[in-house]
Amino acid sequence: MKAYSMTKGMIQMTIEEIWDYYREDFILAEERIKETFNTVAPAISIVGKHLFMGGGKRIRPFLAILCSKIFGYSSERVSTLACSVESIHTASLLHDDVVDGANTRRGRPSAHSLWGNQVVILVGDFLYSNALRLANSLKNQKIMDALTNATTGMSEGELIQLSKKGDPHITEEDYMRIITGKTAILMSAACGGGAVLGSATQKQEEALFGFGLKLGQAFQIADDILDYMAEEKILGKNLGKDLEEGKITLPLIYLLRDASHDEVEKVKSIITSESFPISDLIYILGLLNKYMSIKKSYEKANNILREAKKELDIFEDSTEKSSLLTISDYVLKREK
Repeated sequence: MKAYSMTKGMIQMTIEEIWDYYREDFILAEERIKETFNTVAPAISIVGKHLFMGGGKRIRPFLAILCSKIFGYSSERVSTLACSVESIHTASLLHDDVVDGANTRRGRPSAHSLWGNQVVILVGDFLYSNALRLANSLKNQKIMDALTNATTGMSEGELIQLSKKGDPHITEEDYMRIITGKTAILMSAACGGGAVLGSATQKQEEALFGFGLKLGQAFQIADDILDYMAEEKILGKNLGKDLEEGKITLPLIYLLRDASHDEVEKVKSIITSESFPISDLIYILGLLNKYMSIKKSYEKANNILREAKKELDIFEDSTEKSSLLTISDYVLKREK
């Protein structure tokens, strides 16, 4: 591992250098996560192994680690929080793939396409309940409240999204409500939970809860933008997959707001049709470019990220603060 000074002052590191710098902390958390799948039910172990082979940055547990270490706090309790947060996230992915009928996840077969809906739903239920069991073991009501609120909010977000499926009249406010529940509220719990473990002041806790919420909102906007830009070999995303599933995300909301009447009517007919030929996707991609809907979506995400970064002004310069700022930038700079 490279050597970096831990004295006061900001150190500029790349995202890869940050993962490397905190590797030991992250390995401890990841080992705890893997332990979750060692149960008497073979299906849990099998599905768990499949999920971990899928990779991913595991940004949520990492946020929990950083937001505790910004106060100089480090113990097995952080690994417990990180495991709880990642278990909730993983459970939500399992259930989402079943709801969406998704056959792939990060370019690999989705769990339910291999083992069926019944097994995968039950494994997801196990992960949710075990995550809350782990959270309860921390004996901290603030953390327990944050994680139970997160699981409730995530379910609400998914249900709102389902109710808006294929609805061309969805508003930007509807969309923000959906992504706050789907993504942002759990990132907020990860950051705020780390602060609670680190014995933060009330203002410091509020700052990190707020940072995580805004970071999560920007993260999901960026993820939705990638659906119209990503190469499957890079991100495991099918181009236009959200649109095909009837998910109206921010780029399309902006397009429906800015396009001409005839263009809007054409887009609406595509959204509400049962078939989805490649020609329809090409047409919409052309309009997204014409009206700079992707650029406007990035601007929205960037504005939210600026607000997230301001939440960190309360903290003195440190390696952890610098790392959180770098992760914020990474949200919008992932491979396209």
